[in-house]
Amino acid sequence: MAAAREDDRCRSSNVIGGDAHLYGPTVQARDVHGGVYIEVSSAQRPPKPRQLLPVSAHFTDRLEDHAALDRLFRAREDAGASQPLIVINGPAGVGKTTFASRWLHAHETAFPDGQLYADLRGHVARGPAQPGEILGQFLRAFGTPSVPGDLAEQASLWRSVTSRLRIAVMLDNAFTAAQIRPLLPGGTGALVVVTSRHRLTGLGMDGAEFHRLSSLGAAAAMELFIRGAGTDRVAGELSAVRRVVSLCAGLPLAVCLASARLAARPGQPVAALADALTPDDERLAVLEVEGEDTVQNALDASYAVLGAEPARLYRALGLLPVPTFDVRTAAAACAASPAWAERRLGELVEANMLEDIGPDTYRFHDLVRVHAHDCAAEAETVTARERIERRVTDWYLRTATEAQWRITPLQLSLPRAYAYPAQLPVPFTDDIGALGWLDARRTHLMAVLRRAAEHGWHATAWQLVDAMWPLFLRLRHYDLWIEAHRTGLEAARNDGHGEAERQMLNSGAIGLAAAHCTAEAVEWYTASLRAAREAGDRRDEGQSLLGLGGCHFEAGRLTDAVAPLDRAVEAWTECGYSRGVALARILLGEIALAEQDLDRAVTCFALARQGLLAVSDPHDAARALAFLGRAQARGGDHTTGIAQLEEALETFTASGAAHWQARTLEMLGDSARERGDDTSADGFLARALALYKATSPVDARRLR
Repeated sequence: MAAAREDDRCRSSNVIGGDAHLYGPTVQARDVHGGVYIEVSSAQRPPKPRQLLPVSAHFTDRLEDHAALDRLFRAREDAGASQPLIVINGPAGVGKTTFASRWLHAHETAFPDGQLYADLRGHVARGPAQPGEILGQFLRAFGTPSVPGDLAEQASLWRSVTSRLRIAVMLDNAFTAAQIRPLLPGGTGALVVVTSRHRLTGLGMDGAEFHRLSSLGAAAAMELFIRGAGTDRVAGELSAVRRVVSLCAGLPLAVCLASARLAARPGQPVAALADALTPDDERLAVLEVEGEDTVQNALDASYAVLGAEPARLYRALGLLPVPTFDVRTAAAACAASPAWAERRLGELVEANMLEDIGPDTYRFHDLVRVHAHDCAAEAETVTARERIERRVTDWYLRTATEAQWRITPLQLSLPRAYAYPAQLPVPFTDDIGALGWLDARRTHLMAVLRRAAEHGWHATAWQLVDAMWPLFLRLRHYDLWIEAHRTGLEAARNDGHGEAERQMLNSGAIGLAAAHCTAEAVEWYTASLRAAREAGDRRDEGQSLLGLGGCHFEAGRLTDAVAPLDRAVEAWTECGYSRGVALARILLGEIALAEQDLDRAVTCFALARQGLLAVSDPHDAARALAFLGRAQARGGDHTTGIAQLEEALETFTASGAAHWQARTLEMLGDSARERGDDTSADGFLARALALYKATSPVDARRLR
């Protein structure tokens, strides 16, 4: 027994703990009798690590991204940076891992001491990898016989081992900056490339450079698909291939899955695959191939690690029909404050679930939007989903109404009804800002209008159209004007609201006439006139008569135009609507101008301007002034006429009324041509043409 105990005391071992492991075998003994002999086999030096993932033969494009990383790397080296650190971020499935591997393979000779790879598992169910786990792998790759148990000691040893090495380290699928910092090598010869679905902006404190990887362009996505499916497989179906890659939104993972699905179905035409991908509610399910990571899985993993509040906003935004979002829209969707929404949007951007594309403007990648909608459909009740959409619809209605009241305060607007009136500040403080908001959000307003009509929110639908009036009046987007009023008219009729129906008929007919759809405009005005007389509404009757007179004028029937305009003046004089009388006089003046009765034209325009100034209508007063200036110039008083036209132009420019800027510039050009100043005429007409191109293609063609 004594001998056995002595043997225990003399045992030789590698001791884990302290610094003993750094110096090889260690003897632990109380007493030593005789010599101690330790035989250590000489360990074979491990090969230099070359751990980078292989790159698919189908890798396509990314030349601009490759060049961008080259520039980042060279800039850090040229500046003598201690250690290049590059973060490649982007949404799930965009190809970050493949691209980073490809770029590092291309630079293999710059790192003769090795290239290491670690998957930090930022988005897997069992949770992200711990830094100590990765440090152990790296240290063992360089032949370290044993690894300390303490993270600080591991990181210290890692820096010591790598202090003189020229190595590249790829840290894939990172979750947080805290995962990365202990893994940074020592010395100045290392490069670290991190990929993440999160932006990892915190690594900026460590000197990181950032590169965001976006979806492939259409040509590159098509090339990737064709490489995967085979050239022969898609022969004669290139238009269908374009549809498929468009539905995959250029996401490499989605494109590869789509080509693999096609390859697995030899008899399926590409067009059939495109048809299968078209419905949003089935698109992610179609992009599944057995044994492969799918877009659905990748997005599910990204969504699973979101906090409760950003996840709630993610689902809410997925329900909305608008293509982009701002802070106020996000706040309205969740019935939250702008400050709350801004923080949550920032978290979604950091997680690369949402793209920040400009000042207070965010959007989903197309497939991420589909996923967000699916998450909402699964997690939210039908009532909750409808509440989210209604809150945002009411926010757009309220904001558009505020813009309408600011820009056209004299225009009759019907009462509003809100299911969820959001107490959020409007995003403008003046007329220019209000019109700019309406114009920038015109596609949003139309999308919200269509959704309201789909849901049967009839009152909300026609109220939205009514609120958009300044957008149509000032900027003349005729296609939207007509579509909106057709929707609004149907909604008003479904709502059983006679006054709203007449409002839709009148304002819609104005758009039809302005777009030279004169016959349909006459039908609308006639229906409005009939409804106004049935309701005994003299003011609406005058509006319909004004419109009918305008239609006759546009059709060149000058004599026929005068009678309904005179009746409009009579109706409006009877009910005390002096602004309407002035508007009718502008049109009567235009008829006189067309008939070369310049004295009558000047009288009509002067009276109209006087009446409009009296009711504080600067926009229409400027219209009367522009026509007055044109009549004066036509009559030979060029000095007075040009001055009046220039004054009107200043008013339209200040208010942002692009269409009337163009009309006034055209009048200035015609007046300049008449007095023999061709140089000035060409300049005015060129400016008018540029504005018409944006507001009225019909007028642009006419002016050419």
